[in-house]
Amino acid sequence: MFAEERLSEIISLLNSAGKLKVKELSSRFSVTEDCIRKDLKILENQGHLKRTYGGAVQIRESANNYDIRSRKEINVPSKTIIAEKAFGIILDRETIFLDLSTTNILLAKLLAGSAKKVTVVTNTLEILNILCSQNNITVVATGGILNKNLLGFTGAATIELISRYKFDKSFIGSCGVDAFDKNITTFDIDDGITKKAIIEASKKSYLVMENNKFHFDGNYKFATLDDIDCIIIDELPDSEIIKILEDSNIKLL
Repeated sequence: MFAEERLSEIISLLNSAGKLKVKELSSRFSVTEDCIRKDLKILENQGHLKRTYGGAVQIRESANNYDIRSRKEINVPSKTIIAEKAFGIILDRETIFLDLSTTNILLAKLLAGSAKKVTVVTNTLEILNILCSQNNITVVATGGILNKNLLGFTGAATIELISRYKFDKSFIGSCGVDAFDKNITTFDIDDGITKKAIIEASKKSYLVMENNKFHFDGNYKFATLDDIDCIIIDELPDSEIIKILEDSNIKLL
């Protein structure tokens, strides 16, 4: 195999697996580990990957920090699929938390149009507005300091009320998930701390997110994959990510 062919295949393997090890590549291509290290250096200089100790990983993109008004218009068909899946697992008489998430706004609309009898606790202004006139739904607002970009409440006062509950299910939004280091991220620190408190107060925590968020990161880590029970998603990720999630005992819905 020519060097250029090997470099091309290394890129393909990385796109599929998300990370590579020098030792495994050396065995796969029947070349020395020094040869593979040189290949990885070339590919890093070309912007295809980031070298790590013993291998390489994909260069992950930073998610755009849109405010909630802008995000409502993005990926609506995918978010609708996720909201419908989440709606299907909510049972009568449950107490649930709907976190700051545009997908959860769609989920609230589905609840508003249903006969399900549930208690909804939320820190999202629009969800409060959607559910406020529904007789079958008991609505609890967390209160707290209003985050004007997110149009919801975050911070210490919000967390104080959250900590007094034990939610049957919580539905949590995220800017990105790195399956390889297991981190779940958002942009706003107060939002992240509040999300962490919601997870800690929940019997089961569900991450609601589009599949493409496996390739993006926010800049604040608020949880790891070990902290959640299930990811509700629009379509399945690649096989390597599925394997990591299975090993972490995380269900995909």
